[in-house]
Amino acid sequence: MRIAIACDHAAVSLKDELRDWLSGEGHDMLDLGTHGPDSVNYPHYGRRLAEAVASGEAERGIALCGSGIGISIAVNRNPALRCALVSEPLSASLARQHNDANAIAMGARVIGAEMARACVTAFLSTDFLGGRHAARVDMLKEPA
Repeated sequence: MRIAIACDHAAVSLKDELRDWLSGEGHDMLDLGTHGPDSVNYPHYGRRLAEAVASGEAERGIALCGSGIGISIAVNRNPALRCALVSEPLSASLARQHNDANAIAMGARVIGAEMARACVTAFLSTDFLGGRHAARVDMLKEPA
């Protein structure tokens, strides 16, 4: 699977760890940065990730910042994205099952690497249930 991953300065270490782990698992990783500790603005990286997933350049996205909140908001500004902020595997699974999430966001300051890997595993291995959930997901395409 081709996975886009992006972060701000607060999450570079977690991004690099997840990217390397996922590459080792056989995934094709699209690392959209940032790549160092210098302060950057998370909306730029959220937008890059959203554009990569919306265009089909990547099948799924993983967005990271200090809390996960800011970058999830940035990703969700793209109407083609359904990015769920998760901090444990159940939320990651439900985001796929019920919401057909095509991206997840996590906070590097609030989640450890082991839990982040568990969330990513759940996110990547869970299918959308469709059915009654499909109509709800379709409603998300309409302006509020």
